[in-house]
Amino acid sequence: MEKINTVKSPAAIGPYSQAIKVNNMIFTSGQIPFNAEGRLVSDDIQEQTGQALTNIKNILEEAGTSMNKVIKCTIFISNMNDFSKINEVYQEFFAEPYPARSCVEVARLPRDVKIEIEAVASLV
Repeated sequence: MEKINTVKSPAAIGPYSQAIKVNNMIFTSGQIPFNAEGRLVSDDIQEQTGQALTNIKNILEEAGTSMNKVIKCTIFISNMNDFSKINEVYQEFFAEPYPARSCVEVARLPRDVKIEIEAVASLV
């Protein structure tokens, strides 16, 4: 097991790693829409989605892989009414065949953001 960390994404705000490499797999922690300096990018759901996915992209690149190697994403959102707006941004980061995905509405997210995304990717 190997810790993955990049300064291009926000530092962990608790006792966890940005990602962990196990064999040929990368497991990211949930990424919230904070920039590398630790500031919320916007209150807009599409900008938040883009930042969360950019954070994942940066982590995966640090690990030696890319967004086209993502197998599964889990998306946590505070309002299911934002689903279509999230999809508009999401499809800019992925191509066919899209990763498997779950999307669930939750009562609250860290720092009261609107979205958190985690990913599992392959190195091969």
